[in-house]
Amino acid sequence: MTKATPERRGGRQLPTADELRAWRDFIETTEVLRSRIASRLQAESGLSPGDYAVLLALTEAPDQQMRSSELAAHVGWERSRLSHHLGRMERRGLIRRQECATDPRGAEVHLTPAGAESFRASTVPHLRAIRELFVDALTPDQVRAAGGIAAALHAHLDAERRP
Repeated sequence: MTKATPERRGGRQLPTADELRAWRDFIETTEVLRSRIASRLQAESGLSPGDYAVLLALTEAPDQQMRSSELAAHVGWERSRLSHHLGRMERRGLIRRQECATDPRGAEVHLTPAGAESFRASTVPHLRAIRELFVDALTPDQVRAAGGIAAALHAHLDAERRP
């Protein structure tokens, strides 16, 4: 296999050496970035990235509550993963769950005052970490390009997910 004539399997072209190098750089760098931001979030606020994602979704939701199935879809988690995570958050007083009034099989997740305060207290340090570790490393043009790349990947993955 050469760069000029990459191998084909199933009618799809395999990545070139340059494309694989870009892929590895992308994956390895985003993993380091996510890890450092997660470490800072945990150290500065006691929240995990999962806690933050749930609290952010609830903060932005009408009446600061969501059906658990809607919340799972919003954060991109399987329902069982969300259920276990919500149990831990509930024990810490960040959220509360209650049976859905319109559907007894479902549950509603509510942001508690303690959860709202934890989210508020974590936001500025979290945004500061994003600024320092991501934004400040790039030029404004690179930030826009990164946004374009993320949007293109998101659209591509959404299109593949649809039947």
